[in-house]
Amino acid sequence: MTASYQHLRAFHAIAVERGVSRAARRLNVSQPTLSQQLKALEARHAVALFENRKSPLKLTAAGRDLFTLTQRLFATAADIDDMLGETSALTGGMLRLGSDSPPYAARVVARFRQSHPQTGIQVRIGNAQEVMQWLSEAQIDAALASDPPADAMFSYDPLYTDRLSCAVPVGHPLARFEAIPIEALADAVLLSREAMSKTRAFTERALTDAGIVPAATLEFQGREAIREAIALGLGVSIFFASECPPDRRIDYRPLDTGGRSYELRSFLLCQSERRRSSLMRALKAVVSQIREQATEPSEPATVIVLA
Repeated sequence: MTASYQHLRAFHAIAVERGVSRAARRLNVSQPTLSQQLKALEARHAVALFENRKSPLKLTAAGRDLFTLTQRLFATAADIDDMLGETSALTGGMLRLGSDSPPYAARVVARFRQSHPQTGIQVRIGNAQEVMQWLSEAQIDAALASDPPADAMFSYDPLYTDRLSCAVPVGHPLARFEAIPIEALADAVLLSREAMSKTRAFTERALTDAGIVPAATLEFQGREAIREAIALGLGVSIFFASECPPDRRIDYRPLDTGGRSYELRSFLLCQSERRRSSLMRALKAVVSQIREQATEPSEPATVIVLA
């Protein structure tokens, strides 16, 4: 009995997203429609593909076997679509990019535009968690994200490795250090990012490991607000080196964490099934070029292979 391609597509999306509602958003169809297609597939072939209907869904043994096959099926289908539309994909298409690093987003876009000036580009900036959510819901085509969770539904290409730096107002006593010892922050007013920020998480971990509690902490939303607060003399802050654009009002110094390493690794991610598309291959080539030309404080990161 021949399986319906539409029903297999519904099953595959649900298996990838581990839920019907997210899969429906991914395919741009209604949730009831997708549920009906899954039920029709299971009924037609007298097989249970999921253990239950509560998210996150878990595949049965038969479901796991089928998912292995549909991964190959839709990867091949994507290759066929890509081959037939190789030219148009990069001359009249659109790249939707999300990033938690504005400087690297700009760098990637600038390099991409040099090779593919006819491709439209939309860029969304958010924190790492927001960017990964956009990618999982197919709101964007690719993401530049720091320390993303390992997940077989995504393809990962290393972009850069970043380290902590301390930002202080010009003329601040801490500016005398070539590398500011983390212990010196015990007497400082620390300007902190919002709760979901990776920079804040790394900062708090470094302070906790060193047993340091700043004299006071002020929370701000976003890098730009913190940089303005530093320039006004409200306190000091911790950034990753890639987040430190030149500013005559601010001095940046490496943060001396006493031999402990706090490295942030950033990757280009896309849906695994789209990793061989012409658009993604072009974007991966750009990231590879940037990585190869990287200098301190950014270095090549370790490759994660999940596919």
